[in-house]
Amino acid sequence: MKKSLAIAVSVIAAPASAGTVTVTIPRINVAEYHVPYVAVWIEPKAGGPARTLAVWYDIDKRGAEPGTKWLADLRTWWRKGGRSLKLPADGVSGATRAPGAHRITIPANVKSGSYTLFVEASREDGGREVVSVPLEVPVRPTQASGKTELGAIIIKSR
Repeated sequence: MKKSLAIAVSVIAAPASAGTVTVTIPRINVAEYHVPYVAVWIEPKAGGPARTLAVWYDIDKRGAEPGTKWLADLRTWWRKGGRSLKLPADGVSGATRAPGAHRITIPANVKSGSYTLFVEASREDGGREVVSVPLEVPVRPTQASGKTELGAIIIKSR
């Protein structure tokens, strides 16, 4: 009885998703490396508002120059709706990430249709890069790759 109850609870507690996006931040060998700010969002191909799935920035930076000040360096995301997003945003905001692969959930309430997924990275004393990937919901696996600030972007169904 206890074993089946534990399994049922873990299934119920898992967040519903339409799929996942794995964003890889490459290790860049430079004298002074700063982890990038990253924004991930989707836009309907037929037009409509952008929806932010994740934004990683220096959430702990306080004082005269808080971490949010530099979010405008994610220029494309900022113009598409980042400037109007009230931060921190539950389920969206997070701290910057070290080099490696990081998974983001595509919420289950994203309606069926054709979208473009965008991933933008901007790094202090570094570069800026935007990668776009076609996204179909229900999710069909696909991938793309950045050239400098971003590595592999992999979309998978649940």
